[in-house]
Amino acid sequence: MLFRSGGTAVLRYGNTRELTLGLEVVNAQGEVWHGLRGLRKDNTGYDLRDLFIGSEGTLGIITAAVLKLFAQPTARTTALFGLDSVNQALALLSLARERCDARLTGFELMSDFCLQLVERHFSTLRLPFAQRYPQYVLMELSTTESASDAIALLESVAEHALEKAMAHDVVVATSLAQAQTLWSLREHISEAQAAEGKNIKHDIALPISDIASFISATDGALQQAFPGCRMVTFGHLGDGNLHYNVSAPVGQSDELFLHEQAAINLIVHDQVHRFGGSISAEHGLGALKRDEILRYKSGTEMAMMSAIKRALDPLNLMNPGKVV
Repeated sequence: MLFRSGGTAVLRYGNTRELTLGLEVVNAQGEVWHGLRGLRKDNTGYDLRDLFIGSEGTLGIITAAVLKLFAQPTARTTALFGLDSVNQALALLSLARERCDARLTGFELMSDFCLQLVERHFSTLRLPFAQRYPQYVLMELSTTESASDAIALLESVAEHALEKAMAHDVVVATSLAQAQTLWSLREHISEAQAAEGKNIKHDIALPISDIASFISATDGALQQAFPGCRMVTFGHLGDGNLHYNVSAPVGQSDELFLHEQAAINLIVHDQVHRFGGSISAEHGLGALKRDEILRYKSGTEMAMMSAIKRALDPLNLMNPGKVV
């Protein structure tokens, strides 16, 4: 099956849906839909390709796909910014988009607590700054020009960001090894939070302009309800996809903490809905969120989804019990 994943390079290349040009699908009746046309434009009826992408195997089995490809960049460079707030990160994102356009391929937001966990559980990984900041942004540029051109452009963005108080500190990688070291901080967050203990994960999407307000409001609501809980907040700021995870207070057992999962999910997902977001950005509904989504989607929307399921899979053979 194909999910609507994006990843760290979604800013430049798009998510799975945008990268998929055609599909081959076996339906519930065992018939094969040969949709491997690979066309950029096809306005000859309903878009069956988009219907099957992200349906989690509930409508048919995807057996082949035609994917859009891009030329490999000749150069990449990376910078790590230290910031006071998510609002500063949003201002930095606007600047990077304006100055770099399609060359901006990565823009990852990470809270300080995320990187505290990385440093605690991976002793070889350390922040390159003399002091700590509440938030960090990892920015990557990719180009078909020379590495020196990419570094010069990123240094120009960094200089402007510092002058305009969009950031307080920045380190620009001048080699592939330095860039990989910076990316290792981001890539080890999930492993570090797992090593810290059980955590309650949320894969959410929000309007980019509302992310700062969402984090502030939801952090406050969770602290009021569950004092001492620790927020592991990171994600692809450029497409509004946050990994908004909650770790137990220091000293609380995993068992006791996980007993509160339903209540924590309710607070987070209600806030996501309040800000016009989605409770599943990439990972799907599956069985765990199948009933929970009823709280946030209208009856009309759910009825249309159910009607599609009944029409394509009347015997409920395809991944039953999931999504609808």
